[in-house]
Amino acid sequence: MNSPFNLIITGGKTGGHLFPGIATAEALRQLNPEANILFVGTDAPFEVQTLEKYGFAHKSIYSKPIKGKNPFGKLFSMSIILVSLIQSLILMKTVKPDFVLGVGGFSSFAVVVAAWIMGIPRAIQEQNAFPGLTNRKLARFADLIFTSFENTRGWAGHPKVKYVGNPVRKASVQESETGLEKEGPRPDQTFLLVTGGSQGATSINTAFMDALTLMDGRDKLYIVHQTGIQGEAVIRQKYADLKIRARVSAFFHDMPQIQKRARLAVTRAGAGIISELCVHGLPAILIPFPHAADDHQTFNAKALEEQGAAVLIKDRDLNGNTLKQVIESLIIDQKRLDLMSEKLKGLAKSDAAKTIADHILNFKRIRG
Repeated sequence: MNSPFNLIITGGKTGGHLFPGIATAEALRQLNPEANILFVGTDAPFEVQTLEKYGFAHKSIYSKPIKGKNPFGKLFSMSIILVSLIQSLILMKTVKPDFVLGVGGFSSFAVVVAAWIMGIPRAIQEQNAFPGLTNRKLARFADLIFTSFENTRGWAGHPKVKYVGNPVRKASVQESETGLEKEGPRPDQTFLLVTGGSQGATSINTAFMDALTLMDGRDKLYIVHQTGIQGEAVIRQKYADLKIRARVSAFFHDMPQIQKRARLAVTRAGAGIISELCVHGLPAILIPFPHAADDHQTFNAKALEEQGAAVLIKDRDLNGNTLKQVIESLIIDQKRLDLMSEKLKGLAKSDAAKTIADHILNFKRIRG
């Protein structure tokens, strides 16, 4: 009798890394219901609580971003890597994984390297058009590299690369109340999604609320606004002051259902949200996070803008008046929204999670 398949998925902290891992885990569990899946990452509350909600086991290791240009900073970073590598090697011996998948983020580095040291099959999954620092370092240690963009910078034609798209969560998370079931847009309202990602975005929150105050037809909008923890109370009160119907929360776990029904999104340009926009055909105004590593969100946004699938506003150009004008120009142009939706769906690779899960299971059979 064969023993259950053991998979470690490592990385996370933000939704952009974590949710592709969750989507892949769900797909692999559908293909192999007896599989044991363990997520290894940080002890960040968002990461721990999200994995608990989705029903996946989680273990944290000691890890920090690599920082410091002076000798002392580099020495400190090396000591952290050494500690996390020792923890990861112990974990490999304890869990005995058949495969290790890194989904990006600094916490994945030591785990993937430990798998390489132990001779355990391993892969990395890159969400962005410009690979993150951790995955660039890990590419040499990986057996496979899964990319979300066909021409991921620096890896075009790389023999390890499999262009599969970015795994996207299915609309299957069990919710006692989705919010949309209790109330939703009236027939005469446009459903608008506003989000700065899993951690929120102050500049988007501020500019959007300023835009609303300038709009004459704001009563014709139904808004779902993901604010991030720090902005929730203030933004909720602003909606109340403006007497606007809105569903406001720091974070929504039923985002797939929301994206499926929304007509327009105002959002950052992380790879996770872009993949979700494509799958659901949700037109968007993209505002890249200006401090993202290597400005990768701008690369992501331009990839959609060049296809006529999204509108790009740079964060430095973002203000209430500009955002108001762009929103109003889109919601009155149904033909343009429909065309953007078609373009997005044409870019979608909705089977990315299953494709990665297939590669993982087949790699095990080939190597096993």
